[in-house]
Amino acid sequence: MMVGAWPIKKIEELCDVTSSKRIYAKELTRSGVPFLKSKEIIDKVNGKVIHANALFISEERYQQIIAHSGALEEGDVLLTSRGTLGVPYVIRATDRFHFADGNLTWFRNFRGLNSKFLRYWLLSPMGKAQLQTAVIGAAQQAYTIASLKKMELSYPSIVEQNRIVAILSAYDDLIENNTRRIAILEEMARRLYEEWFVHFRFPGHEDATFIDTEDGRVPEGWNAIILDDLVEDIRQTIQPSQVDQSTPYVGLEHIPRRSTTLSEWGTAESVDSTKLVFRKGDILFGKIRPYFHKVCIAPIDGICSSDTILLRARKEEFSSIALCCTSSDAFVQRATQTSNGTKMPRANWNVLKKYLVAMPPEPILTKFNKLIIAIAAQTTNLMSKNRNLRAQRDLLLPKLISGEINVSKAEEVVGGEAA
Repeated sequence: MMVGAWPIKKIEELCDVTSSKRIYAKELTRSGVPFLKSKEIIDKVNGKVIHANALFISEERYQQIIAHSGALEEGDVLLTSRGTLGVPYVIRATDRFHFADGNLTWFRNFRGLNSKFLRYWLLSPMGKAQLQTAVIGAAQQAYTIASLKKMELSYPSIVEQNRIVAILSAYDDLIENNTRRIAILEEMARRLYEEWFVHFRFPGHEDATFIDTEDGRVPEGWNAIILDDLVEDIRQTIQPSQVDQSTPYVGLEHIPRRSTTLSEWGTAESVDSTKLVFRKGDILFGKIRPYFHKVCIAPIDGICSSDTILLRARKEEFSSIALCCTSSDAFVQRATQTSNGTKMPRANWNVLKKYLVAMPPEPILTKFNKLIIAIAAQTTNLMSKNRNLRAQRDLLLPKLISGEINVSKAEEVVGGEAA
């Protein structure tokens, strides 16, 4: 079959479609080779570090598996196939992990198809339409390997695929670089807070006098206050009908894990229940399953989920210390330990508001604010650049993948090869 100048083939004609060797719960270990599910792959797609929640299999078991079915190789594609569907990830040279069968589908051994072109096709309207035909189930939707094999893909020559991939990858590379810079800047802010306010290694600490108090040993001139003295819990509610449908909406699904930089949000047209009103600069803390570590600063005005603890600094000069405190590992651990509920534990603000915070003299707080504000300005700028880059890429992607934009006369991509 032909559509214009591009042939159409079933996916199974262009690559092998399979899954992984099944792993049983009794085989999981506390260390070894990472064993990933859909949610960890999605974290990798979003450039997030996978933390302690990851599971493992032993090195010995991993070697047995790859001897039987082979290891993931650079250029292979994984597709989330249960729960959150349709998120593709291309394996990198540095990746070394095994994955849960059923959660992810494995595309490998490509024949005349650039695997990165497949990824972009899966993200395009054409690919998504094909994926929709492969969905089974109602309460728990999933893809089957058999149905994914039968999807039909329209594709150009390998040279044109390489050119298309190079154009789109240029955007993704810039986004990834900015995301990496954001992570570094956020880590700098975390370390600054820990050094100054936890370990008390602030500028001039060598000459400071330390005194013993009922709250521990602190520098002279510092005070131990509770979090409630720094921030107020905002519970201004609103109905969706009371706001413009284009109003930004932040659900818990939009707040990134262990990152204070919010880069994605929806709009009020997608909500149908009572929400909270927030302002730019407010802190949004996801109260459901607080161990997910979802804490961010709002870069915009908008509305958010009522399952958010919405905090606003009582004074502008408290904003930096409040954000660093509530996004710290120690605070999130405290929120987790004191949460209510078993299946859906929720953080308890009435307990958390009593959390002790070390408050320095004004000169030190001013220096800290200056540093954190500068970091926040950089992360916000990088986030805005990424949103623009994504918008440009998403505008180009369907036009390139469908052939609407002709790249056949473009210069050949240097080093472009089929995966």
